[in-house]
Amino acid sequence: MVFSTPVFMFWFLVLTLGIYFVVPRKFRNLVLLVSSLFFYYWGEQEYVLIMFLSTVIDFTHGLLVERYKEAGRITAAKVVVGSSIFFNLLLLVFFKYWDFLAGSLQAIGINAPILGIHLPIGISFYTFQTMSYTVDVYRGDTRAQRSILNFGTFVTLFPQLIAGPIIKYKDLGDQIDARTTSADKFASGVQIFMVGLAKKLLIANNVGMLWDSYKALAPEQLTVAGAWLGVVAFSFQLYFDFSGYSDMATGLGRMFGFEFTANFNYPYISKSITEFWRRWHISLSTWFREYLYIPLGGNRCSKGRWVFNLLMVWAATGIWHGASWNYLLWGLYFFVLLMVEKFFLLERLKKAPDIVAHLYTLFFVLVSWAIFAIEDFGHLTAYLKVMFGLGGVSVVNSAFGYYLTSYLPILLVAAVASTPLGVTVYRKLSPTGQKVACTLLVTAGLVVCTAYLVASTYNPFLYFRF
Repeated sequence: MVFSTPVFMFWFLVLTLGIYFVVPRKFRNLVLLVSSLFFYYWGEQEYVLIMFLSTVIDFTHGLLVERYKEAGRITAAKVVVGSSIFFNLLLLVFFKYWDFLAGSLQAIGINAPILGIHLPIGISFYTFQTMSYTVDVYRGDTRAQRSILNFGTFVTLFPQLIAGPIIKYKDLGDQIDARTTSADKFASGVQIFMVGLAKKLLIANNVGMLWDSYKALAPEQLTVAGAWLGVVAFSFQLYFDFSGYSDMATGLGRMFGFEFTANFNYPYISKSITEFWRRWHISLSTWFREYLYIPLGGNRCSKGRWVFNLLMVWAATGIWHGASWNYLLWGLYFFVLLMVEKFFLLERLKKAPDIVAHLYTLFFVLVSWAIFAIEDFGHLTAYLKVMFGLGGVSVVNSAFGYYLTSYLPILLVAAVASTPLGVTVYRKLSPTGQKVACTLLVTAGLVVCTAYLVASTYNPFLYFRF
């Protein structure tokens, strides 16, 4: 089930909220657990069994880790943590990477069966969440959850189940056990949800059609300007699609009394690649730092080991996004850029004019999105050649003029919405002005988005496949 559908907004969400606020507080987690399982079953059917399996196994592992630690059996506790990590990675590798690995082995002459496995939606997100749980229990960052119902609520929580943000149990455990709701909190949740819905439906979907048009063209039909325009469109689609989903998840969570950590902070205003990754998909960057980079040794080691640690983190970041070589290349591309910045460029960027640092960052981020968007290496190579004017391609043609004229308004809206300008203007209003503006915008947004939902059939969510 997708957030940006009438079925979710006017049936599932309304019924779930109604039941949630009618039942006594002690039954609210049960309502969330049942509704979340139904939400997942709607799209994945028998794969909901994976949710049951993951919940039971990690719940049990958490209890065992805590019991062994309290008994002083540290080695046994470590073995259980390792077992939890192995189980979660096994799920992820089998469902997400097996066919990719089998195809790669076949390409070098090793016979491995391709099973045609369907990728369960959200598996990259919820396996990371449950995997970090037992690690945090071992580290003493959280107590093991005693209620399997409450733990199941954490694992399956539908607002962030299938596309994040990645929520760590130590950040949400207290809220799972007890949380507060209020009219103001609910209202702010509705506002945040509507912002995310508008990002998704009104911006991401519209610029996404421009990218689809350019991606479908044969290399000989592309021009330099057109190739860059296509990548700009994809960069806006990806950002507003994913950040819109994160906003909707945050808004939904707040309606039910939860507070989720922010996942984006205007990444396209960054003045370095280092800053960009502090603002983009924050929950993933934080997860890899806490559960891979620091355990590997972080930067408290020799320079060579430090570089290796970063290499492992960025290779993992790339391949986490998808079972294809272009994602690994994308991760290594950022590894190289970050190494260049850390060794000598970052200090120069801080001294450079803001516009220079900003254009530098946007240039390399746009190139990265071309690598990210096109999985076929032949197509990717051809597209990059066109972007850089190689092979005698034209700079511009009439098709570019048509697409630019047709999509310029939405591209300008996307560019402004990628900055904190709107929030800055809103905060300068008086309290009364903010209430009036918020009411009008939420009402108008709901009407326009509903009309769009009814009329449009183009409604993909890019991060569902990750």
